[in-house]
Parts: sequence; structure tokens; C-alpha cells
Amino acid sequence: MRSPQPHRSGGDTQQHFQSTVSVQKLKRFNSLILVFRFAAFCFSLASAVFMLTNSRGSDSLHWYNFDAFRYVFAANAIVAIYSLFEMAASVWEISRNATLFPEICQVWFDFGHDQVFAYLLLSANTAGTELARTLKDTCTDNKAFCVQSDVAIVLGFAGFLFLGISSLFSGFRVVCFIINGSRFYV
Repeated sequence: MRSPQPHRSGGDTQQHFQSTVSVQKLKRFNSLILVFRFAAFCFSLASAVFMLTNSRGSDSLHWYNFDAFRYVFAANAIVAIYSLFEMAASVWEISRNATLFPEICQVWFDFGHDQVFAYLLLSANTAGTELARTLKDTCTDNKAFCVQSDVAIVLGFAGFLFLGISSLFSGFRVVCFIINGSRFYV
């Protein structure tokens, strides 16, 4: 690499040097975040699909007749859409070595939304768990409905787990930004 030298006209050159090791570390870190966001997307989408398809005939139970199950579906669908957006932002960041938004906005956007949506998933799946426990008496007649509801809730909790891990990584990026002025320690 060339060292920055003043121009012959007397002005300085403003060049930013970054070692290839730190660029590789940043790409590896961003790839790890991408994996966890992909897992959160998959589990949240699967949970929403399981809840959406949880109807067994016209005379049996339907998920949309229960507020908690509607909440589970809505929360998981919202998190799946958010995770899809964040995966696109991560791919953008990995491929172009730049954030989608200005760095300070991107760091706080990721952290804030990860926190909000993780708590949304946790509260929705907790409400769904409580309803599923109270419906155990009716599960003798509609066993498939109850099993599919349980599967959707478990998938939602798995989505929460991976979104929570993503939230830890985005929190690390916030702390690095506060300390170093960059989203990654260099």
C-alpha cells in the first residue's frame, strides 16, 4: 500500500486504509449475523405458515377464532418480513463493504428493531402457549389442531432464540460503534 503523501500543490490526500485481515473479520462477523437472521426468518415463516394452515374442516376449531393464535401468526409474519429485510441488508453489507443506511443509523436501526421484534415474538408465543395449555381439554376431539398449534408455537420460540442471538450481535456492534466510532472493532 502506498502511504498518503501531500500533493505537489500542497494539499493533503485523505485516504482511509484498512487491513485485509480486519476486512475479512468484518465479512466473517457479518456472515455469522446473516446465518442467524436466516434462521430467524426460516423459523418465523414456518411458524406463521403452520398457524395459517391450522384449520381442519368447517365444523372444527380454527386458529383465527382465538386472539392469542392470531397474535402468534401476526408476530411471526412480521418478524419473517423484518428478517427478510435484514438479510437483504446483510447481503448488501457483505457484498459492498458498506451499510444500507448511514452507519450510525444502521447500527441503531438493527439493534432497536432486533430488540422490539424479539420481545414481540416472546410475548406472542407466550400468549399462544397459555392458550394451548387451556385448550388441552378439547384436544381429545381435535388432536391435529392442537399438535399443529404446539408446533407453530415451538417454531416461534426457535425464531425468538435466533433473533435474540442476532440482537446480541447487533448490541455488540452498537457498543463497538460507541467506543471506536465504527460498527466493528478494528
